[in-house]
Amino acid sequence: MILSDITMPEFIEGLRQTQTVLIPFGAVEEHGHHLPLGTDTMQAYDVCCRLSEKRPVFVAPPIYYGVCRSTSSHPGTISITTDTLRALAVDLVSNLYRQGMRNFVLISGHAGGTHNAALVDAGEKLLARLPQARIAVVTEYDLAAQHGRDLIETAGDAHAGEIETSRILFTRPHLVKGTSPRETPQFPKGILVRNKRNYWPGGVHGDPSRASAEKGEKIEALVVEALARLVDELENFVEKV
Repeated sequence: MILSDITMPEFIEGLRQTQTVLIPFGAVEEHGHHLPLGTDTMQAYDVCCRLSEKRPVFVAPPIYYGVCRSTSSHPGTISITTDTLRALAVDLVSNLYRQGMRNFVLISGHAGGTHNAALVDAGEKLLARLPQARIAVVTEYDLAAQHGRDLIETAGDAHAGEIETSRILFTRPHLVKGTSPRETPQFPKGILVRNKRNYWPGGVHGDPSRASAEKGEKIEALVVEALARLVDELENFVEKV
């Protein structure tokens, strides 16, 4: 059930079937010279919608903005602060809880460490406030890399590389504009820098040339299956006391 598409009576009926909601978090962020700025959001929202076709779950509208540090100097990246992301997650879950939801999956298509730490922090705060809430925080890209590892040829593939390019080639081929050269960021270890683009000019971590729509279709299916298992586990989770 796509929250933005259903009516009030359909929402009420939906609560009789499930109290689980998926909240996709993404980013507006550079993805090399070939992928759209909304890649992370598209990937997270797509797998949520695909899962909703297989089982009763609510899917909240995607959050397009995230915390983007490594790509902050690249054209097109629009970042928010950790405080903003944390507050947004807390407000959304709190209101969905008030509306009758009890199981919450905060699924991020953006794999930034600071971004995801803020979502985990929000989840911890919510557990303390909402006595009946069950909360999972998962990075959707990690599911793709883990469960699609047998399909991926590029060691250490990450941002705008083989995995993400394959997935967008499958879901939105019209948005893939050619390719980008293979690249690995060259940030100095332990030293913070002001202009991160000087150490990562192309904004790619991996090898887009190894991507294919066929790989993307298989990876997408594996991510949906992994998400389904997580929802099963969350809905049946009983915390030790």
